[in-house]
Amino acid sequence: MKFTLAYGKSGLDAAVPDENLVGPLEIRPAPPLIDPGVDVAESLLEPIGCPPLSELAKGKQTACILICDVTRPVPNELLLGALLPTLEAAGVPREGITILIATGLHRPNLGEEIVELVGETIAANYRVENHYGKDLASHTDLGMSPRGVPIHIDSRYVDADLKIATGLIEPHLMAGYSGGRKLVCPGIAALETVKVWHGPQFLEDPRADCGILEGNPVHEENTWIARRTGLDFILNVTLDAERRVTGVFAGEMEEAFHAGVAFAREVVTVPVGGPVDVAVTSAAGYPLDQTFYQSVKGLTGVLPVMKEGGTIIIAAEMSEGVGSPEFAGLFEEFPTHEGFMKAITGEDADRPDFFVMDQWQLEEMAKVLRRCEVVYVTNAPFADQLEKLYVTRADSVESAVSAALKKHGPNARIAAIPEGPYVLPTLSESS
Repeated sequence: MKFTLAYGKSGLDAAVPDENLVGPLEIRPAPPLIDPGVDVAESLLEPIGCPPLSELAKGKQTACILICDVTRPVPNELLLGALLPTLEAAGVPREGITILIATGLHRPNLGEEIVELVGETIAANYRVENHYGKDLASHTDLGMSPRGVPIHIDSRYVDADLKIATGLIEPHLMAGYSGGRKLVCPGIAALETVKVWHGPQFLEDPRADCGILEGNPVHEENTWIARRTGLDFILNVTLDAERRVTGVFAGEMEEAFHAGVAFAREVVTVPVGGPVDVAVTSAAGYPLDQTFYQSVKGLTGVLPVMKEGGTIIIAAEMSEGVGSPEFAGLFEEFPTHEGFMKAITGEDADRPDFFVMDQWQLEEMAKVLRRCEVVYVTNAPFADQLEKLYVTRADSVESAVSAALKKHGPNARIAAIPEGPYVLPTLSESS
């Protein structure tokens, strides 16, 4: 069977023998909203679990609106197009409004990327600024969380009279689902906060995984941190495979988020009748597959249905390279993922208190490598260096599938997941 994997902006055609195919596994149809602008505006008037945004904004002189960076396909212009006039009509002066890009520890978005994020009109008429997670001085110390995470949050947000977070609700490899509280931590948290919250004490918990909220320490912790910062209102959406809005969830930080998660879970969860030997997946295409770092999300998402010793074949464009210098440097420092894990868990006596920014993504990748072989299909400029990243490369999906069938046998079950981490494959109860 032929299908198209999400790859860059153009997609990548692929084929799997019909007799081996499981799927394609795709999100369930959810009709896109006919006029999402109307739905967004109505959600501000009748939010979930709190008064209308116009009431919350009365008497406020400053407001900070958090938006995702360019690595997330959030329709920021649509959301801001409703938020900004609502705030100004309620009396918040335009000069008192800051649109803060929640970069986390990613690079800043500058120049034309600002226009890509918010549109020309908003970029030209409002203050749009980046969060810089490595600049501790630009953060406010809000104390320590019950689990021992030091809380340092961007002062522009902390000092605002009204605090709003936008975003996208979708499966997330550590926090269960993105959206809501995640724009605060890690979105506008300092490195000093993120390195503890993303440390092994949280990530090695088996509940710190895609689609899991209950008992997930990563989710519970950043929910506590967001609540501590005083997040007043969220505006989140869900999207279909074509990036069209399928749902709008606005209101109180937790109630609106959980309403969105309930909707998303029904759409993205795909039951599979028994584990598979091979998965052919993607890193969800642009903008998520711009780096090797981001592509890891496509690997972790299929683990719930993989057999021990299985093969994951992933297509990712990775036009911007491996990731941050810190992340790339980890592969130079550690020839194997086993050595890396010993360092971050304290088993390596020669590396006490080891820490490098972005190590958490390699820790997630190590979870995959402990169970599966990983093969990349890519035209990335560094493709000939992939073996140094603990993975192998194939020239095409078809050649990778052929090699996997030789390894796992002619009757191997092959799951095809064209949209990668946007789909949450799970073993059905009968399997």
